[in-house]
Amino acid sequence: MSVINVGIIGVSGYTGLELVKMLINHPTFKLNYLANSEGGTTISELHPSLSGVLDMEVKKADVEECAKSCALVFLAVPHQTAMAFVKPLMQTGIKIVDFSADYRLTQEVYEEYYCPHTDVENLKNVVYGLPEMYREEIKKASLVANPGCYPTSAILGLLPFLSKRVPNTPIIIDAKTGVSGAGKKLSEVTHFVNVNDNLFSYNPFFHRHAPEIAQKLGIDFDDVNFVPHLAPLTRGMLSSIYIQVTDDFDAHKLLEEYYKDEPYVRISKNPVDMKNTAGTNFCDIYIKQKGSLLFISSSIDNLLRGSSSQALANANLMMGLPESAGIPNIAYVP
Repeated sequence: MSVINVGIIGVSGYTGLELVKMLINHPTFKLNYLANSEGGTTISELHPSLSGVLDMEVKKADVEECAKSCALVFLAVPHQTAMAFVKPLMQTGIKIVDFSADYRLTQEVYEEYYCPHTDVENLKNVVYGLPEMYREEIKKASLVANPGCYPTSAILGLLPFLSKRVPNTPIIIDAKTGVSGAGKKLSEVTHFVNVNDNLFSYNPFFHRHAPEIAQKLGIDFDDVNFVPHLAPLTRGMLSSIYIQVTDDFDAHKLLEEYYKDEPYVRISKNPVDMKNTAGTNFCDIYIKQKGSLLFISSSIDNLLRGSSSQALANANLMMGLPESAGIPNIAYVP
């Protein structure tokens, strides 16, 4: 198959770096455009770990230049910034995988939790980029909204059991993530002295990812009780989920059957951990049943399955390639 040129806008952050690392050795995609908000540098200057590996120029982001250089672009930029790029880029015919929250939600929900939406027109053109839910739609999409990391972990854990859930009972999601999920920007919360030897929740019940979980699962927001925690780790995510279900079924058997054809969901007979998914696109899931109470444990790499490798899987599908092309599957163990 001939080479397909792709680009990244927002290459300065952790997710941009993870994308570059995968695309360098991708069998079909060729990195042809790298950009951030300022330009005037190289990728190895931004990320010294790439010194001697890739020394490609990083330009100031420009819609026209990007569209001329690429068939597909990854937008690894914050919310609000993304829609300013998507609106003109969509008019050029280039395909887009957006990392931000700008196209994941309905206008009403988005504006309640983020800011006024300036590209409402394209909300009807977007596909939510969770392959286990929307694989066939992603294949036909020009614009894909890459899911949030917490929603990826929670939704994959809950999906098989929604039909068994007792209606109107609370869903409790206790999730923990590494500090890389907060990005490279410095803050008091992510300061070493605050994070080291520490563990704390933030935005309990009203975190922005809670409505994303509720909306994609088709359940009431009031039923989702989501509490994220910041752990003293670089990367990884572990979600502990509790739901009330009917107790007349084999939960493990149902879970295995539901995901039997999914290459990036692994069912574990033992409680899962962060280490075995770090560096991969896998989501590991463990289930335990106690009468009508179901405990679901779901693990992903927040930077990969929760962001960059899932984005690459979506791009592969959008461009007619095998979903697995260039996707990492060897964990960072030990």
